[in-house]
Amino acid sequence: MHTPSYLTTDTGRKLAYHKTVGAGPGVVFLGGFASDMEGTKALHLEGWSRAEGRAFLRFDYSGHGQSSGGFTEGCIGDWAADAQAALTQLTEGPQVLVGSSMGGWIALLLARAMPEKVAGLVGIAAAPDFTEDSMWAGFDADQRAALEAEGHVALPSDYSDAPYIITRRLIEDGRGHLVLRAPLPLQMPVRLLQGTADADVDVSVALRLLDHAEGEDIRLTLVKGADHRFSAPENLDLVTQTLASIVPATA
Repeated sequence: MHTPSYLTTDTGRKLAYHKTVGAGPGVVFLGGFASDMEGTKALHLEGWSRAEGRAFLRFDYSGHGQSSGGFTEGCIGDWAADAQAALTQLTEGPQVLVGSSMGGWIALLLARAMPEKVAGLVGIAAAPDFTEDSMWAGFDADQRAALEAEGHVALPSDYSDAPYIITRRLIEDGRGHLVLRAPLPLQMPVRLLQGTADADVDVSVALRLLDHAEGEDIRLTLVKGADHRFSAPENLDLVTQTLASIVPATA
């Protein structure tokens, strides 16, 4: 693992990142909830970008990976602000955002807030509004009571022995960043990739996003049998093929 560089944001958070110099538009990978920039998809995209001579950026949100802060201190608004700082300060010109799971929600927030910086968007099992529509909606009465009384609740994780600690702040802040309740104009090319065997993000979420977003070049590809990780060799190849279809070839 190479030593990362660090960006200190206006909020004082230190974001770990790896940047590859190359042609534009560059590619920026936005990871998922409680994941980091050392995952299979991030490294695959970095290798592809280097081979293509294209600029690439991967980074850790605060409270994730090698960045500062504790995971349970953060929320969607914080991580979206981290991503906006990285996009603004570490890239030049419009970028193609590749957002995995929660990163898909972050990518949509960036595309809505600063469309001039987004040349294209690829969502991999994008999970917009998941704090409300998946977490809060799935809590039973005891979990909601615990969240209110104690400020957090533990949920089992399929990706770690340790549970996810879901805070009341995460849920309440998420309500201020929902993208499926108001107009969502996406005037850049948008490609959504979704596995039919995804146990974390149902196909209905991808269909709802496809129906809700406004734009002339938005496409959804369903991959039979693909799970939420979307990291099998054929899935990774599809991600880079999708990228190649919406960015001009480098010289």
